[in-house]
Amino acid sequence: MPVTNSRGREESALPTSLYHRLLAGTALGVAVSTAVFWPVAAQEMDTKPDSEATAEAADGASEADSVELPTISVQGRPGTEGYKANVVPSVKYTAPLIDTPKSVTVIPEEVLRDSGATSLTEALRTVPGITMAMGEGGQPFSDRPFIRGYESTSGLLVDGVRDTGSQQRGVFNLEQVVVAKGPAGAYAGRGAPGGSVNLVTKSARDYNFVAGSATVGTADHKRFTGDVNQVITDSVALRLNVMVQDADVPGRDAVFDDRFGFAPTISFGIGEPTTVTASYYHYDTDGLADYGHPYDPSTGRPVDVDRDNFYGLVNRDFEDTRVDSGTIEVEHDFSMFTLRNITRFTRSENDYIATNPDDSQGNVPNGLVFRNPKSRRSQNETLINQTDVSANFDAFEMRHSLAAGLEFGRERTTQASYAVDTSAPGGVAIPRGGCNLFGAGAASGFNCTDLFNPDPNDPWTGSISLRTPTRTRVDTAAAYVFDSIDVTDRWILNLGLRFDDFSTETSTGLSNDSSFLTYQAGVVYKITPTGSVYVSYGTSASPSGVTAGDGGENIATSNQDLEPEEAINYEVGTKWELFQRRLSVNAAVFRTEIQNGHVSAAPGRGAPQVAVGEQRVDGFEFSVAGSVTPQWQVFGGYSFLKSEIVDAGPVNFAQNGNELPNTPKHSFSLWTTYEVIPDFTVGGGAYYMSKVYGNTANTVAVPNYWRFDAMASYEVTESVNLRLNVQNLTDEVYYDRAYVTHMATVAPGRQVLLTCNVNF
Repeated sequence: MPVTNSRGREESALPTSLYHRLLAGTALGVAVSTAVFWPVAAQEMDTKPDSEATAEAADGASEADSVELPTISVQGRPGTEGYKANVVPSVKYTAPLIDTPKSVTVIPEEVLRDSGATSLTEALRTVPGITMAMGEGGQPFSDRPFIRGYESTSGLLVDGVRDTGSQQRGVFNLEQVVVAKGPAGAYAGRGAPGGSVNLVTKSARDYNFVAGSATVGTADHKRFTGDVNQVITDSVALRLNVMVQDADVPGRDAVFDDRFGFAPTISFGIGEPTTVTASYYHYDTDGLADYGHPYDPSTGRPVDVDRDNFYGLVNRDFEDTRVDSGTIEVEHDFSMFTLRNITRFTRSENDYIATNPDDSQGNVPNGLVFRNPKSRRSQNETLINQTDVSANFDAFEMRHSLAAGLEFGRERTTQASYAVDTSAPGGVAIPRGGCNLFGAGAASGFNCTDLFNPDPNDPWTGSISLRTPTRTRVDTAAAYVFDSIDVTDRWILNLGLRFDDFSTETSTGLSNDSSFLTYQAGVVYKITPTGSVYVSYGTSASPSGVTAGDGGENIATSNQDLEPEEAINYEVGTKWELFQRRLSVNAAVFRTEIQNGHVSAAPGRGAPQVAVGEQRVDGFEFSVAGSVTPQWQVFGGYSFLKSEIVDAGPVNFAQNGNELPNTPKHSFSLWTTYEVIPDFTVGGGAYYMSKVYGNTANTVAVPNYWRFDAMASYEVTESVNLRLNVQNLTDEVYYDRAYVTHMATVAPGRQVLLTCNVNF
């Protein structure tokens, strides 16, 4: 029976908060909101002549009426229609994407599947403005995303909860990857000056299915995935995802990348007010660490050698990672609000010896490379408890979507390096430039090799031992609140505030205790039901030791007492849903600044630092996701980043005006598919990245590149699909990670993959 609300409108007697929760993020919710709310709003707001208003109302009604419920796919998530997402599955995002005053890109599972992505690195390739970085120390090959020019490793989340530890993440258990750009302190906590990346995992469903895939390809690629959901009772369901991969890396001698993972999830109380979900995640990798090619000292670019040149040693180098994570989530839907508590314990291990193809002290100009060993053995244990409460309600004649929460975390990291013997026969130690004296091969104990013809199978016989480990603890406590307020039918105010208490201490006596506030605020103006403009402001804070739990080493006697670095973002953007809401088109201009940057106050390693550094990135972004027609899907965008070191401090002032490392001025990505006939689809991807510097001095860099992919898919039956992917179609030689010195990593060459997907 209809009732009258606080604005004098008739609505269902069903509680509004419950009604919104039932429909939020679904096509039905969008259709109802468009058909019911906006015609009324149009009558209140319209100032045009009656004929024009009538025509526009008719157009709006036609558009609303034409919205169709999406076909439910086996692995789809509510709030996602093909390549287009409508909502972010996190209570911290209190409004639909079109009403969120922030640049947010949601990579749906369909894009991951069609593009053939198997790792987070490959998934993030589809989002312009992101580079993956490398290092010699705790994070050489783990996921280190730079978003809008700033490292955002601390902004990596799983289901909205911080995910620490030096890891390489797969996608076999993911339904979405959510990339939020701009300082994300209010959403993600410490660090994350460039943004955050939230991995949304697969959950148990209330219907049975069996799905799987088997892939074979060049470079001895073999991969199997399985996804089984079983309903046990009306309210209990179990889901299991597994993955096995045995593969070499195309275009790289001796390098391989084997993986194994499984992830069971059981949910109790599906469809009931109280839901309890228990899940476990295991993922391990076994590969050969690959540092790529050395720089040419005369040009500051990678040396001109064959792409497959690998300077490591099969008999010495290795790379093993492992992640085990257990989660318990309890959620109860009260009549007026929803309460959720999530507890997660994660243990991650990263164990490797890698060859740094050392370009220093005259080796490379003489056609030699010193096989400089870099190593780490680290273990990270993290226990996090997070409690959220969310509610929708009316107050002071304004609609509120409120979320608040508490987070407590404990992280313990143990890490050590290996002592690797690099002596020549007879026990003579080889200095870094010693290849010029010993030459390549047996005379150097195979610690030196030929620049143009390295042999990864050289019989290295040196000794290896583990050094004394360093232990680090990190304790955090945080409180946060978010609110999306419908001030009027056209104006939406979005607010967020977070307080963090951060404490870290190492076994070597270093420590830092910091407390800080981060916040975000934005205003959205609804031009039409399907279009909006916004302005926003957000901050983040990065204390010394911010990546301690991730294997980082950014705390020292020189900076442990400094105030946190602060990032600030100013953004103006617009968001539109076109073609009967099938296609999302977004654009934004922004400025991101780093203030209080930690920079050296005196020459020399270990010199005191001061918090006076300043950096700036001005940029423009454009993104598109969804369907142009029912047969044609697109996903991609363009990013322009103009970066500048404004103040490098009293020692490195000569770098003022230089560009930031890992910050391409131009980057572009486009993945698209077209259904030629109902059973046959073709598609492809185009990716461009301009030159990327590896250091703040701008003396080393990797060149720009284009990469193209191709795909064809055929539905053999309703349950069997064949898909052919060709990655790096033109076999382009390019470098995807630039280090500050020594080397750059080589991207894989062309690879052909054939996948058989089954779905019952």
